[in-house]
Amino acid sequence: MATVFDVAKYILEKQGPLPTLKLQKLVYYSQAWSLVWDGKPLFGEEIQAWRGGPVIPELYRAHRGAFEISAALLDRGDATALTQEQTETVDAVLRFYGAMAPWQLSNLTHQEDPWLKARERAGVGPGENSIVKISDTDMAEYYSNL
Repeated sequence: MATVFDVAKYILEKQGPLPTLKLQKLVYYSQAWSLVWDGKPLFGEEIQAWRGGPVIPELYRAHRGAFEISAALLDRGDATALTQEQTETVDAVLRFYGAMAPWQLSNLTHQEDPWLKARERAGVGPGENSIVKISDTDMAEYYSNL
């Protein structure tokens, strides 16, 4: 299985430098659509329902404090570790979501059930901090119905 860093590196190599908020959301959508199209997770790291939307804490720690990140600045990950099936999934995500602004992606995730359900389970409101996990089951169920 690829790591979140492999996926992030692949996205950054394809898209160029990105705001870290946008990278987080593109990695999230790559995981969600992998669950639907490929029937399995793309990476094993946990996605949490932070107030700013879905976040992968390990990836966040790697770019913490930066507004923008490039493949050269991400010191972990190997884009070639992804299989052809995985790159096809990420490429499809980039074709659909890649032109969206970071704030658009964030707003979109705030309207979708996986983030909303996780925060509801945790009993946190829209502006409150949370580290509750977004479940693969919720992502697969929600996105397969789109």
